[in-house]
Amino acid sequence: MSQIKTIMTADEYGQALVTFARQTAQTLVRQGLTRSQIRNIFTEVRKVQALWETDKARARRRLEMLKPKLAYQTNRVKSVKHLAQVLGEAIDYVDPNREDSFRRFLELFEAILAYHRAEGGRN
Repeated sequence: MSQIKTIMTADEYGQALVTFARQTAQTLVRQGLTRSQIRNIFTEVRKVQALWETDKARARRRLEMLKPKLAYQTNRVKSVKHLAQVLGEAIDYVDPNREDSFRRFLELFEAILAYHRAEGGRN
């Protein structure tokens, strides 16, 4: 079972999420990913979150459409690649029929963002 699958489906207390988010953030800092680059992606996820409460099917589709946007960003900014891989895999585990799946995705992304800043990620 991959770490992301565990985080998205079986990590009841969030311990695996916290460890994985810190490791991911450290990698992103080493690769030179900036906070503004992460924030650009996070802004789109917040838009999905706003939709999630009213129309899960549309929100899930919009979340899936984040994958090509991440691929485009990766092509433009190589340091986005690791984040794109992590988020892309996590998106695969978001199920509109499971109440906690999007929340877990959001918690993972928020933790990566927080640790990126804590680890000294630049603006």
